[in-house]
Amino acid sequence: MPRISALRRLTAAPLAAVLLTGAALFAAPLAAQAQTLPVNYDFAAGALAGFSSPQTPPPGADVGCKPTSAHPDPVILVHGTLANQDDNWQAASPLLANHGYCVFTFNYGGTSPTADFQGTGDIAASAGQLASFVTQVLAATGAAKVDLVGHSQGGMMPRYYLKFLGGARYVDQLIALAPSNHGTTLDGLTALVQALGAAGLVNSALNPLCTACVEQEAGSPFLTSLNAGGDTVPGVTYTVIESRDDEVVTPYTSAFLSGPGVTNITLQNQCPLDLSDHLEIAADPVALADVLNALDPAHPVHVPCLVVLPITGPVGPVPSF
Repeated sequence: MPRISALRRLTAAPLAAVLLTGAALFAAPLAAQAQTLPVNYDFAAGALAGFSSPQTPPPGADVGCKPTSAHPDPVILVHGTLANQDDNWQAASPLLANHGYCVFTFNYGGTSPTADFQGTGDIAASAGQLASFVTQVLAATGAAKVDLVGHSQGGMMPRYYLKFLGGARYVDQLIALAPSNHGTTLDGLTALVQALGAAGLVNSALNPLCTACVEQEAGSPFLTSLNAGGDTVPGVTYTVIESRDDEVVTPYTSAFLSGPGVTNITLQNQCPLDLSDHLEIAADPVALADVLNALDPAHPVHVPCLVVLPITGPVGPVPSF
């Protein structure tokens, strides 16, 4: 569930314009190439700058990008609940662009395209919006498949697209940062509310404001249906990256998937100094190095190990990778 960043907008094409002009905007014959965009690993600072401009793609996202043979699959970044395409991806988008990837972002699940808070609507409907955006990106780039990188709900919601909307034909990889795959107890709060017999009352009040929040509770009908018959679908590779200090998806192990083609990564097994929480993981250099290695395992980068604080990120400089 993201919000925050202090980078200047390096791109300013609003998403509404992209959707209105469709393939015309995507048609610019630009190729992905190594760049030197600044990367803001402080999630709080990044989200603050991006919060009020939800229609502005983050630095590195380029609607005119054409994939190269080195990275033929465009990467679509899928934001989390109460976040938007700009504030959620102030680190991942420029980092991926610097490594030569074509990066695309979009908003979903908001009350309107201009709402600061996105990702609150019915998750199945949001998966339909993802399906439409994948179709646009494939048509614009000429690629056969895309890779999806999602945070929180954005790491879980694509599984509905893959399983129920035919998305497995168009997706090579799903890489998820702190996804709500098996729901959350919110540190036991939902169980307490249920024990008090107040779950119906609380959810009936919350549902009109954030349907997706209710649907991400552990044991919800939505998640029961999504996970019935197995976590994965054939033909897609899955990577889950999670922190033991996740305070939103609890227990943190509920993020993990089981099944063929799955890699589950606990950040602290790689770097005990990493204290990333649910928000910071989307900007954490340790986690983002794992993202790069999942996207291109044949050319791995060194995964750094450094002190990373919740919300505000690394203490001290981040080595290049």
